[in-house]
Amino acid sequence: MSVARDTVAPRPSTVQKGPSLGQILASPKMLAIMILAAASGYPNQLTESAFQAWLKDSHVTNTQIGVMSYVALPYLLKFLWAPFVDRFPLPFLGRRRGWILLTQIVLAAAIALFALQNPAVALFPVAACAVAIVFFSATQDIAFDAYRTDVSLPSERGPAAAATNLGYRTAAWFASAVALVIADYFGWRLAFLILAGVMLLFCIATWLAPEPTDPQQAPRSLRESVVTPLKELLAGPGTAALLLVVLLFKIGDAFAMKLFTPFMLDIGFSKTELAVIVKGLFTGGALAGSVLGGILMVRLGLLRSMLIFGISQAVTNLLYCALAATGKSYPLMVAAVVIEHVAGAMGNIALVALIMALCDVRYSAFQYALLSSIALLPRYGLGYPAGWVADHGGWYVYYVVSFVVAMPGLIIVWLTRRKIEALDQQRG
Repeated sequence: MSVARDTVAPRPSTVQKGPSLGQILASPKMLAIMILAAASGYPNQLTESAFQAWLKDSHVTNTQIGVMSYVALPYLLKFLWAPFVDRFPLPFLGRRRGWILLTQIVLAAAIALFALQNPAVALFPVAACAVAIVFFSATQDIAFDAYRTDVSLPSERGPAAAATNLGYRTAAWFASAVALVIADYFGWRLAFLILAGVMLLFCIATWLAPEPTDPQQAPRSLRESVVTPLKELLAGPGTAALLLVVLLFKIGDAFAMKLFTPFMLDIGFSKTELAVIVKGLFTGGALAGSVLGGILMVRLGLLRSMLIFGISQAVTNLLYCALAATGKSYPLMVAAVVIEHVAGAMGNIALVALIMALCDVRYSAFQYALLSSIALLPRYGLGYPAGWVADHGGWYVYYVVSFVVAMPGLIIVWLTRRKIEALDQQRG
């Protein structure tokens, strides 16, 4: 559904009661969403942590590793080619699954090509393979996000977002861990070949995934796949405020997490403690928050979820103030990391549900890619201000600021509450 069509809330008499929580969670659709989300998250860490470890093992300098990190830029720019995914469905497996299957096959080939490269000899072929992996991974994200938006009823958005987080995060962690462990014992070549084989296995889930009950026709032209969805997103009163919600809802969390690793190191935790204990805690907390957020959203609805989850993710950032004041403390660290990441994941569930609600299923590939890029801008743009605050104010002030910058997003959620309620009530 689009912003333009949501300016007037539907009359209560036209809104049918949605399925129960048990019916939603028991749906094969949710399993398909979770597995396809795993396929979407699987390549992510291969071009980040595993990639950096491979370069380090090959004695590439830190400066070169830093430059090579820019291979990830297609994740931020994917809205540029998302209209092609909307406009040109492939002649198999429906409008979305055809693209997902194609990208999975090409990704498996690109990951296997990593096994033939040697960063110690030449970096350009390695970089080219990494860019290819990121490009096709971003394209898979476009198609999957559109698929999830198309198949999910309004009552299913919370569980669908939760299933996505569970699948995505678990697969990203699994791929990175498998790459590092196999490389440690048997070398990087075998690691990448095994990872490529696992990537191919996701094709089975894509083949079996259900189609939307009301599939939409593709736009008739590229102009229609860009201009019309942009007009719909920008039309109607209150649209600018909703786009600000997308931009600002997670800005406090993005600020807090931008320098999370240096913060933990500065207060006394070692790199091993950070990798084994802290990272494990926040991954577990995020997964728990994804499940809890998805379940609660079914009962609370979109508006109350955004308000409650948004306040929670802002307030829990202040737990790091106590850790900054106390110094290294395992009990306090465990409490802060777990509680904050549970709340942050719940906030992410609400934001994903909002973005899904803003999308028209005719143009969901482009609209979702554009809106998710807007949501990611704070994550990519806060590096300098975050570092400046940490250097000049210290870590206590840093996390107070992370709480303060979260407030505008919550205020805008409240000011646009009628619009958000209308989005949540739409069933078409």
